[in-house]
Amino acid sequence: MSDLDAEMPVPFGERCEVSGHELATYRSGAGDVPVVLLPGGGSVGLDMWRVQEGVAQFAAVLGYDRGGTGWSGRDVKLPRTLADATDELLELLRVADVAGPCIFVGHSLGGLYARHLAARHPERVAGLVLVEPGHEDFRKYMPKELTDAWDAFDPGAAMPDEIPREIRDFYRSLFQEAMADFPAEVREPLVANHVHPSWLRVGLQEGSNVKDLSEEMRALADQVPDVPAIILTAMDVDPFKRAVSAGMPEDLLRAETAGKLRLYDELAASFSRGENRRVEGVGHVTLVMRRPDAVIEAVRDLMGRS
Repeated sequence: MSDLDAEMPVPFGERCEVSGHELATYRSGAGDVPVVLLPGGGSVGLDMWRVQEGVAQFAAVLGYDRGGTGWSGRDVKLPRTLADATDELLELLRVADVAGPCIFVGHSLGGLYARHLAARHPERVAGLVLVEPGHEDFRKYMPKELTDAWDAFDPGAAMPDEIPREIRDFYRSLFQEAMADFPAEVREPLVANHVHPSWLRVGLQEGSNVKDLSEEMRALADQVPDVPAIILTAMDVDPFKRAVSAGMPEDLLRAETAGKLRLYDELAASFSRGENRRVEGVGHVTLVMRRPDAVIEAVRDLMGRS
């Protein structure tokens, strides 16, 4: 086995035992209002490292890898329900002695988890930063040609037993570019593991029940917490977005951005103190890596409101 085929160990952090399995956690900073980072599906806590670095200058921050993902214990069956994932997070906060209310920063699937937790336990929430959040009505303003393509996607077929080296090298280059400003000791294990077959399979498994998650969230649609919320919408179709949307015409990718913007405007309006901010120059995956300033600013602004 070559070095390119080996998973790399976590560069730092602590392990917390939560509900019978271990979670990799990353803590830094200090302050009265804790900030909790929820990575997207197929992502891990250290993907938000530049956000954590910045927020730690003025607040206590907790990042983590959900059970069954990243450097956390793999003895958790995927996919999971929203309730399973948010109960795990609440237990982690208890075990790690993180007093709230907290500001939750959720990216993509992590945004769906953050909204679910806030709907069930608004007393635990000081504010929400939802970065390109998953949403139960994500298809609402999308063209049919695009949703038909999503319906035709088969996660099982998307992950062959053997991934050609050239494909892994291509994605390695995308991650290296997105994490170019990360310190090497963080970037190198992240890049190596993100293109490892086991991590790729976990990413597909974690988000494979998106329809069930949408129904679970829809059941709580009328339980909008009275907390300040900032949504961050990526406005660009960057190289990473084009790669994960291989073969999709440019006009459909632009239509997806326009539809997403309309939906996130509605989401912001559903909160009594909500706003949707456009973030230029990045796409869905890379916003937390390449524009940490936008996320940090949103957290700082919520600190002033909570």
